[in-house]
Amino acid sequence: MLGVLGAFLPLLPTTPFLLLALWLFNRSSPRFHAMLLNNPWVGNTLRQWEESKSITSSARRRAVVMIVFVFSLSIYLVRDTWQLQLMLALLCSLLLLFMARISIQDKLERASKQPDTNQQ
Repeated sequence: MLGVLGAFLPLLPTTPFLLLALWLFNRSSPRFHAMLLNNPWVGNTLRQWEESKSITSSARRRAVVMIVFVFSLSIYLVRDTWQLQLMLALLCSLLLLFMARISIQDKLERASKQPDTNQQ
């Protein structure tokens, strides 16, 4: 529920709540775990994260653009307080470093790494 709210409320982060829900449901409720993985909006991304701890290059690109946009706007809005601007710039840098460390695996690469089960 918090993950869904985070998609619409600016102060609640969506991704950490969805990843936490995926992890918890994996251990407690196979039904809800399957519901998350089969969700049309986030299912493919969550499945990829669960299988390989990676994201697609387009997901990384969208995340980096959003991080830079939101932090730039925030830094602009608090332009009278240099300490807060510095803190926001450092937090933005840490998030961008974290994003750079996440491995990229596009769909074509994943398909080529899986064994072909159709051959006899």
